[in-house]
Amino acid sequence: MTPLINTLAAVAAGTLLATSAFAQSARDIRGASPYIAIENEPAPKLIVDPPLPEGLAHGIFWAQYRVENLRIVPVFGAGAVSASPRVGHLHITVDDLPWWWADASDNNTVDIAGFPPGPHKVKISLVDANHNVFPGQVVVLNFTVPKHSGHAH
Repeated sequence: MTPLINTLAAVAAGTLLATSAFAQSARDIRGASPYIAIENEPAPKLIVDPPLPEGLAHGIFWAQYRVENLRIVPVFGAGAVSASPRVGHLHITVDDLPWWWADASDNNTVDIAGFPPGPHKVKISLVDANHNVFPGQVVVLNFTVPKHSGHAH
């Protein structure tokens, strides 16, 4: 009976140590607290996945994204440019049209419906509160919408 108890105690201790070693803090996952200014903030970064084929089959563009070193919030203007932690939003352009829209929702997926079959392009830019693009933070996604029946949106 003693060897069994010793074995169970060793397994429990090992599990506790392994769990603690891999635990991440809230700051590790969510980033810095908005209550403390960040000195020498690293440059913001935009990461965008390719569009999901499940949507393209119906003429819908869904592309998940995330940002680093920036919070996407609906705050605009010169005063917000100096905010720390840094704030900004996305500009989205479709098929090189001369207009774009701002997305400050941070819902992690760009959602555009109604694409006809054929080749298309979506440009997603990470911008500051004054609508200036952060250097190197533009992602262009070229894709083709297959022939589909009707509109699922």
